[in-house]
Parts: sequence; C-alpha cells; structure tokens
Amino acid sequence: MSTSSAGTDAHTYVLESDALADVIDLVEALQARGVPVPPTRPALIDTDGHRIELPEPVFNALRQVVTAFSHGQGVTVAPQNTMLTTQEAADFLGISRPTLVRLLTVGLIPYEMRGRHRRVLLTDLLDYRHRARSDRADTLDEMADQGQRAGIHDATAGPPVRTR
Repeated sequence: MSTSSAGTDAHTYVLESDALADVIDLVEALQARGVPVPPTRPALIDTDGHRIELPEPVFNALRQVVTAFSHGQGVTVAPQNTMLTTQEAADFLGISRPTLVRLLTVGLIPYEMRGRHRRVLLTDLLDYRHRARSDRADTLDEMADQGQRAGIHDATAGPPVRTR
C-alpha cells in the first residue's frame, strides 16, 4: 500500500495490485463474521503474536477500508479538524469549485480566510452533506405525500394508456 500526504494529517491509502487477493480474503473473512461484533472483541495480532483488541468503531472502520480496497478504491483518512482548500472541499462533496464557492458566500457552509484563500473545515463539510441529504429526503417524502393526496399514484398504477 502506498500513502501520500497533502500538507495535512490526511493520508490516502491505495492498494498495490499484488495485495488485492489478500484484501479480498480479508473482506470475505469479515463478511463471514456477519455484521454484529462477536462477543470476544476483534483484535489485531502483530508478527510477534501480541494481541491488540479493537473497539467496535475501529473494527467497523477497518472493515469499510478493506471493502473499499477490494473494489479498487483508495481511502483517505483525515482528522475532522482538517482544513481543506476550496478545490479539495468541492471534490469531497462531488461538486464544482464555483458551486462550492457560491455555497460558502451565501453562508450555507462556514469557511475561514487564510490570506486571500478560503479554507473549509472537514467537519463543516460533513455537517453540510448531512443537512443536504436530510433536506433531499424530506423533500422527496413531501413530494410522495403530495402525489398520494393528488391521486397520481392511482392514475399511473394501471397498464399504460395507448395514445395512438
């Protein structure tokens, strides 16, 4: 696995191709254990045989990392207080940088100015993403309710009507 750092404490881990088989075996072993954590805590065992028990959140994070690796994805691990550039923040949210800057300037996401450059806290991006997802879910629920009240579902539930 290779790592890189962009001037913060964040590290991106990318799986080397020769390790893929081992990672797939690990994913299968984790899936075989099922979702619940077994009564004895999961553990790492180093080459000297020392066992280090893992808290459930660490075990779940490792499971997610190896699953991403098995799908050929890289994983970035960063402290929540990491400051991101506007381009990094836009990439994180999957939007363009101009769209992100618009969200910053209208106050939907807090930011700091470092000289002439905006910086965004990772935690603020996580909060925004959570709010946006929640707002979308609420809007979809409301649209479904309106459609139900208007009888749209009943009008479209039957076979298609021929127009020709």
